[in-house]
This record gives sequence, structure tokens and C-alpha cells, in this order.
Amino acid sequence: MQCREGAGDAVLERLERELMLLSRHQVMTHRERDPQRLERSAYLLLSRIDTQGPMSIGQLAEAFGLDTSTVNRQTAALLRCGLAERVADPEGGMARKLRITEEGGRRLAAHRDVNRSCLAQVVAHWSADEVRELEDILVRLNRSAEALEGRHWPRAEDDTGRR
Repeated sequence: MQCREGAGDAVLERLERELMLLSRHQVMTHRERDPQRLERSAYLLLSRIDTQGPMSIGQLAEAFGLDTSTVNRQTAALLRCGLAERVADPEGGMARKLRITEEGGRRLAAHRDVNRSCLAQVVAHWSADEVRELEDILVRLNRSAEALEGRHWPRAEDDTGRR
């Protein structure tokens, strides 16, 4: 696959490396700041349920492109830790759904606060325009990846018409 506007192999190689380093920095920052942080899978599952509302294991598996057995194991951990609970489908369907508990909401909010605090430190010497430009580029990158995968990640701004 060739990128438009001459982004060659060397550029893609550097981009891939920088994205790998970005994910590494995020993981390392959490480990140093909060040893009780949510596991990555818990954070992603809770974030999706928080954004979309109660979801069945099947819906979560489809949303993440994972096997239901994998999601079942991950959600079982959420249930054991009291971060999520099973509830009847609010829309009357047969499948039970997972909803975030009060503790799960508290832990998710705390995790997000740490993320934002760390980001604020990283971009402390950036202008507001530079931070917005990075956000816009990352949104575009993620939406392009979502389009290729055929899996859209719902965003709060989708409902508010921000973009």
C-alpha cells in the first residue's frame, strides 16, 4: 500500500517507531505514577462501556474485533474486581449486558485524570494551537484506522457536533 503525497518507506518507518515509543511512554508513565492503575484491557473495556452505555460480551467482542472467549475472560476480571456488573438489557433484549459500577467509574475517572496530568506535563511548553493541531492529527489518524477496520469508536463529540 502506498501513501499519498510521497510518504515513503523511510517516513513510515519513523512514524511507526514514534507511535511505538508513544505507547511505551504512556505505559511507563502509569507504572511510575500509579501502581494501582487499571490494566490496559480493563481501561479500554470500561472506556468503551462508559462512552456507549451497557454492552453485551458479544457487542464488546465485535467492537474490539476480538474472540468472545477473550472478551469473556477480560470482563470476568472486571466483574471479580467490582468494576462492572451484569444487568438486564435496558432495551429489553435477551443478552445480559455489562455496566460500569460506581467503583469502576471512580477508577476510570482516576485513570483518566492521571493520563491528563501526564499529558499536561508533556505539552506544558507547547502553545494551545500546537496541542489542538496534535489532537486534530491524532483524531484523523484514529478515524482513518477505524475506517480501515470497519469499527468506529464512539466519541462524546460525535453527539455534541463538536467536529
